[in-house]
Amino acid sequence: MQDYLIRATALQGKVRAFAARTNGVVDELRRRHGMTPTTTAALGRTITAGVMMGAMLKGEEKLTIQVKGDGPMGQIVVDANAAGEVRGYVDHPEVDLPLNEIGKLDVAGAVGREGFLYVIKDLGMKEPYRGSTPIVSGELGEDFTYYFAKSEQTPSAVAVGVLIDVDRSVKASGGFIIQLLPGLTEEEIDTIEQALGNLPPITTLMDSGESLEHILTSAVGEIQLLERMDIHFRCRCSRDRVEKTLISLGKEELTAILEEEGKAEVVCHFCNEAYAFTDEQLAAVIDKIN
Repeated sequence: MQDYLIRATALQGKVRAFAARTNGVVDELRRRHGMTPTTTAALGRTITAGVMMGAMLKGEEKLTIQVKGDGPMGQIVVDANAAGEVRGYVDHPEVDLPLNEIGKLDVAGAVGREGFLYVIKDLGMKEPYRGSTPIVSGELGEDFTYYFAKSEQTPSAVAVGVLIDVDRSVKASGGFIIQLLPGLTEEEIDTIEQALGNLPPITTLMDSGESLEHILTSAVGEIQLLERMDIHFRCRCSRDRVEKTLISLGKEELTAILEEEGKAEVVCHFCNEAYAFTDEQLAAVIDKIN
């Protein structure tokens, strides 16, 4: 099934809701980076939050999420935009941990329970918007919930999850963000909270084939669907961009690389694509520097 995202409202516009299915994107990143089940789950949860937060943007706007915890995995970085395009990586994709005390993947152990979650939004202004909040659990769903409440002052429920199959592939991945806007009564808030409390885990819902529309309806009642968009992995790297990066190193450093190594190879953090430059190609790059 194609990865997709929906954007909706409920209760006469007093609730804003997003839901995403990200199986394909997360599994592609798992393959590209050689990730373990634990790091796949951590990156997958952040990817899912990222595409939904991207859907809150407009036009050419884009955002970057950085989760910098004190766990062995290092940082998580995710880029997303308003067109449903997303990419991401973790510093140490090889990290794997035993299951936690309740028999689940130890995402919090890999991420760490101390650190910060950063969100940088490029809104087309001179300076990007920057928000940050402390990591509160390392499980990521709770951390994004805390971010929305404290940094954007929007009470939100964030559920993100990844289910790994026996062959280490991604069996199910997705989540939702439900945001409570001004005008809700205490009774309406209580009803939503009760519905959310009765929902099965998001991975259970995804694995059983529940549609995103049905999941949101189960949480907030009848929804008004505003948008449905496909989600794609897309990296903006290219050989031309890599060449410009090499040029930015300067003639002296590139000449030293040519003399010592006789070649150069640049690997993109986001997609793990390797760009190789032979001695002749590297010499040609050096010749372009004034």
